[in-house]
Amino acid sequence: MKKIIFLHHSTGKNVWLGNTNKYLNKLSNNSDVQSFFKNYNKINKTNYQITERTFPKEAPYGWKNYPFDYYNIWVKNAGDKPYLEEPTLEILTKEYDVIIFKHCYPVSKIGPDTGTPDIDSEIKSIENYKVQYNALKSKMHEFPDTKFIVWTPAVFNKNQMTEEQALRTRTFYNWILNDWDEKGDNIFIWDFYKYETEGGLYLLEKYSAGPYNSHPNTEFSANAARHFSGFIIDVISHVAE
Repeated sequence: MKKIIFLHHSTGKNVWLGNTNKYLNKLSNNSDVQSFFKNYNKINKTNYQITERTFPKEAPYGWKNYPFDYYNIWVKNAGDKPYLEEPTLEILTKEYDVIIFKHCYPVSKIGPDTGTPDIDSEIKSIENYKVQYNALKSKMHEFPDTKFIVWTPAVFNKNQMTEEQALRTRTFYNWILNDWDEKGDNIFIWDFYKYETEGGLYLLEKYSAGPYNSHPNTEFSANAARHFSGFIIDVISHVAE
Protein backbone atom coordinates (compact mmCIF):
# COMPACT_ATOMS: atom_id res chain seq x y z
CA MET A 1 0.00 0.00 0.00
CA LYS A 2 1.08 3.55 -0.74
CA LYS A 3 -0.56 6.42 1.14
CA ILE A 4 -0.64 9.79 -0.61
CA ILE A 5 -1.74 13.19 0.67
CA PHE A 6 -2.42 16.31 -1.40
CA LEU A 7 -2.11 19.62 0.48
CA HIS A 8 -3.88 22.50 -1.22
CA HIS A 9 -6.33 25.39 -1.24
CA SER A 10 -8.93 26.36 -3.84
CA THR A 11 -7.09 25.86 -7.15
CA GLY A 12 -5.95 22.50 -5.93
CA LYS A 13 -9.50 21.67 -4.91
CA ASN A 14 -10.70 22.42 -8.45
CA VAL A 15 -8.18 19.98 -9.89
CA TRP A 16 -8.92 17.43 -7.18
CA LEU A 17 -12.61 17.53 -8.10
CA GLY A 18 -11.98 17.63 -11.84
CA ASN A 19 -15.43 17.68 -13.43
CA THR A 20 -17.22 16.25 -10.38
CA ASN A 21 -19.80 18.56 -8.83
CA LYS A 22 -18.49 19.69 -5.44
CA TYR A 23 -21.82 18.94 -3.71
CA LEU A 24 -21.95 15.45 -5.16
CA ASN A 25 -18.33 14.99 -4.11
CA LYS A 26 -19.21 15.94 -0.55
CA LEU A 27 -21.88 13.26 -0.47
CA SER A 28 -20.03 10.53 -2.30
CA ASN A 29 -16.37 11.34 -1.53
CA ASN A 30 -15.66 10.28 -5.10
CA SER A 31 -13.70 13.01 -6.85
CA ASP A 32 -12.09 12.84 -10.24
CA VAL A 33 -8.61 12.19 -8.82
CA GLN A 34 -9.96 9.58 -6.44
CA SER A 35 -11.89 7.92 -9.25
CA PHE A 36 -8.69 7.70 -11.26
CA PHE A 37 -6.98 5.89 -8.40
CA LYS A 38 -9.92 3.60 -7.73
CA ASN A 39 -9.95 2.54 -11.37
CA TYR A 40 -6.16 2.20 -11.46
CA ASN A 41 -6.17 0.05 -8.34
CA LYS A 42 -8.89 -2.18 -9.76
CA ILE A 43 -7.13 -2.72 -13.09
CA ASN A 44 -3.61 -3.09 -11.69
CA LYS A 45 -4.44 -4.82 -8.40
CA THR A 46 -2.72 -2.10 -6.39
CA ASN A 47 -3.82 -0.41 -3.19
CA TYR A 48 -2.83 3.24 -3.55
CA GLN A 49 -4.79 5.46 -1.18
CA ILE A 50 -4.97 9.19 -1.85
CA THR A 51 -6.54 11.86 0.32
CA GLU A 52 -6.59 15.65 0.34
CA ARG A 53 -6.32 18.29 3.02
CA THR A 54 -6.70 22.05 3.19
CA PHE A 55 -3.27 23.27 4.21
CA PRO A 56 -2.91 25.49 6.09
CA LYS A 57 -6.43 25.96 7.44
CA GLU A 58 -7.94 29.43 7.54
CA ALA A 59 -7.52 29.46 11.33
CA PRO A 60 -5.47 29.59 13.41
CA TYR A 61 -2.57 29.79 10.93
CA GLY A 62 -4.27 31.72 8.11
CA TRP A 63 -5.19 31.19 4.45
CA LYS A 64 -1.60 31.39 3.19
CA ASN A 65 0.33 28.64 1.41
CA TYR A 66 3.28 30.47 -0.14
CA PRO A 67 6.99 29.57 0.07
CA PHE A 68 7.34 31.40 3.39
CA ASP A 69 4.46 29.47 4.93
CA TYR A 70 5.75 26.00 4.06
CA TYR A 71 9.19 27.10 5.30
CA ASN A 72 7.64 28.54 8.46
CA ILE A 73 5.66 25.40 9.34
CA TRP A 74 8.04 22.71 8.12
CA VAL A 75 11.51 24.18 8.65
CA LYS A 76 11.45 27.02 11.16
CA ASN A 77 8.93 25.25 13.40
CA ALA A 78 9.86 21.65 12.61
CA GLY A 79 9.34 18.92 15.16
CA ASP A 80 7.00 16.26 16.43
CA LYS A 81 4.33 18.72 17.53
CA PRO A 82 1.96 20.59 15.17
CA TYR A 83 2.58 24.29 14.59
CA LEU A 84 -0.63 26.31 14.99
CA GLU A 85 -2.55 23.05 14.46
CA GLU A 86 -0.72 22.31 11.20
CA PRO A 87 1.28 19.09 10.81
CA THR A 88 5.03 19.30 10.37
CA LEU A 89 6.92 17.00 8.04
CA GLU A 90 7.96 14.93 11.05
CA ILE A 91 4.25 14.20 11.54
CA LEU A 92 3.20 13.81 7.91
CA THR A 93 6.04 11.51 6.90
CA LYS A 94 5.06 9.00 9.59
CA GLU A 95 1.71 8.48 7.89
CA TYR A 96 2.21 9.19 4.18
CA ASP A 97 4.55 7.77 1.55
CA VAL A 98 3.92 10.61 -0.93
CA ILE A 99 3.34 14.24 0.07
CA ILE A 100 2.12 16.72 -2.55
CA PHE A 101 1.95 20.48 -2.03
CA LYS A 102 1.27 23.61 -4.03
CA HIS A 103 0.80 27.38 -3.83
CA CYS A 104 -2.28 29.43 -4.66
CA TYR A 105 -2.03 31.82 -7.60
CA PRO A 106 -1.21 34.92 -5.47
CA VAL A 107 2.27 33.36 -5.28
CA SER A 108 2.71 34.98 -8.71
CA LYS A 109 2.28 38.53 -7.36
CA ILE A 110 6.05 38.78 -7.13
CA GLY A 111 7.68 42.14 -6.41
CA PRO A 112 11.22 43.29 -7.24
CA ASP A 113 14.28 42.00 -5.43
CA THR A 114 16.16 44.21 -2.98
CA GLY A 115 19.52 42.47 -3.13
CA THR A 116 19.08 41.28 0.45
CA PRO A 117 17.07 38.05 0.64
CA ASP A 118 15.35 37.35 3.95
CA ILE A 119 14.32 33.78 4.66
CA ASP A 120 11.95 34.93 7.42
CA SER A 121 10.12 37.45 5.26
CA GLU A 122 6.59 37.04 3.90
CA ILE A 123 7.36 39.51 1.11
CA LYS A 124 6.85 37.85 -2.26
CA SER A 125 10.13 38.20 -4.15
CA ILE A 126 12.31 35.83 -6.13
CA GLU A 127 15.23 36.27 -3.74
CA ASN A 128 13.08 35.34 -0.73
CA TYR A 129 11.43 32.45 -2.56
CA LYS A 130 14.82 31.01 -3.46
CA VAL A 131 16.21 30.89 0.08
CA GLN A 132 12.92 29.49 1.38
CA TYR A 133 12.82 26.83 -1.34
CA ASN A 134 16.42 25.85 -0.67
CA ALA A 135 15.62 25.42 3.02
CA LEU A 136 12.56 23.33 2.11
CA LYS A 137 14.63 21.13 -0.19
CA SER A 138 17.16 20.45 2.55
CA LYS A 139 14.31 19.58 4.91
CA MET A 140 12.64 17.21 2.46
CA HIS A 141 15.98 15.48 1.90
CA GLU A 142 15.89 14.54 5.60
CA PHE A 143 13.10 12.08 4.72
CA PRO A 144 14.58 10.01 1.86
CA ASP A 145 11.93 7.30 2.16
CA THR A 146 9.17 9.83 1.42
CA LYS A 147 8.50 11.14 -2.06
CA PHE A 148 7.49 14.77 -2.44
CA ILE A 149 5.64 16.26 -5.39
CA VAL A 150 5.77 20.05 -5.78
CA TRP A 151 3.54 21.94 -8.23
CA THR A 152 5.07 24.70 -10.29
CA PRO A 153 3.37 28.04 -9.52
CA ALA A 154 -0.24 28.73 -10.36
CA VAL A 155 -0.69 32.13 -12.03
CA PHE A 156 -3.31 34.81 -12.49
CA ASN A 157 -5.00 35.53 -15.79
CA LYS A 158 -3.91 38.61 -17.72
CA ASN A 159 -6.54 40.86 -16.12
CA GLN A 160 -5.24 40.27 -12.62
CA MET A 161 -1.45 40.65 -12.73
CA THR A 162 1.06 42.98 -14.31
CA GLU A 163 3.49 41.94 -17.00
CA GLU A 164 6.36 42.58 -14.57
CA GLN A 165 4.83 40.18 -12.06
CA ALA A 166 4.22 37.62 -14.79
CA LEU A 167 7.83 37.85 -15.99
CA ARG A 168 9.14 37.43 -12.45
CA THR A 169 6.92 34.39 -12.00
CA ARG A 170 8.32 32.85 -15.16
CA THR A 171 11.85 33.54 -13.89
CA PHE A 172 11.03 31.77 -10.61
CA TYR A 173 9.39 28.92 -12.53
CA ASN A 174 12.49 28.46 -14.73
CA TRP A 175 14.70 28.50 -11.63
CA ILE A 176 12.63 25.70 -10.06
CA LEU A 177 12.97 23.53 -13.15
CA ASN A 178 16.55 24.28 -14.12
CA ASP A 179 18.36 25.05 -10.86
CA TRP A 180 16.41 23.98 -7.80
CA ASP A 181 15.28 20.57 -9.02
CA GLU A 182 17.80 17.77 -8.54
CA LYS A 183 17.53 14.62 -10.61
CA GLY A 184 17.66 11.42 -8.61
CA ASP A 185 16.45 12.81 -5.28
CA ASN A 186 13.06 12.33 -3.58
CA ILE A 187 11.47 15.56 -4.90
CA PHE A 188 9.47 15.61 -8.13
CA ILE A 189 8.06 18.61 -10.01
CA TRP A 190 4.58 18.54 -11.54
CA ASP A 191 4.45 21.29 -14.14
CA PHE A 192 1.07 22.92 -13.51
CA TYR A 193 2.33 26.27 -14.86
CA LYS A 194 2.95 24.67 -18.26
CA TYR A 195 -0.65 23.49 -18.51
CA GLU A 196 -2.09 26.83 -17.40
CA THR A 197 0.01 29.06 -19.66
CA GLU A 198 0.88 26.82 -22.64
CA GLY A 199 4.16 28.71 -22.98
CA GLY A 200 2.75 32.16 -22.25
CA LEU A 201 2.87 34.33 -19.15
CA TYR A 202 -0.67 34.05 -17.81
CA LEU A 203 -3.46 31.62 -17.09
CA LEU A 204 -5.08 31.44 -20.50
CA GLU A 205 -8.51 33.00 -20.85
CA LYS A 206 -9.97 29.74 -22.16
CA TYR A 207 -8.92 28.01 -18.93
CA SER A 208 -9.99 30.73 -16.50
CA ALA A 209 -13.20 30.55 -14.47
CA GLY A 210 -13.92 34.15 -15.45
CA PRO A 211 -12.32 37.40 -16.67
CA TYR A 212 -11.52 38.34 -13.06
CA ASN A 213 -11.43 34.86 -11.58
CA SER A 214 -8.09 33.08 -11.91
CA HIS A 215 -9.32 29.73 -10.66
CA PRO A 216 -9.20 27.11 -13.42
CA ASN A 217 -12.54 26.27 -15.02
CA THR A 218 -14.15 22.82 -14.98
CA GLU A 219 -12.90 21.72 -18.40
CA PHE A 220 -9.30 22.60 -17.57
CA SER A 221 -9.59 21.07 -14.08
CA ALA A 222 -10.85 17.77 -15.49
CA ASN A 223 -7.93 17.52 -17.93
CA ALA A 224 -5.44 18.61 -15.27
CA ALA A 225 -6.81 15.99 -12.85
CA ARG A 226 -5.98 13.23 -15.32
CA HIS A 227 -2.46 14.55 -15.97
CA PHE A 228 -1.90 15.05 -12.24
CA SER A 229 -3.09 11.57 -11.33
CA GLY A 230 -0.95 9.98 -14.02
CA PHE A 231 2.10 11.87 -12.80
CA ILE A 232 1.59 10.61 -9.24
CA ILE A 233 1.47 7.06 -10.56
CA ASP A 234 4.70 7.70 -12.50
CA VAL A 235 6.40 8.95 -9.35
CA ILE A 236 5.29 5.92 -7.34
CA SER A 237 6.33 3.62 -10.20
CA HIS A 238 9.78 5.26 -10.52
CA VAL A 239 9.00 6.46 -14.04
CA ALA A 240 9.08 10.21 -13.35
CA GLU A 241 12.43 11.90 -12.84
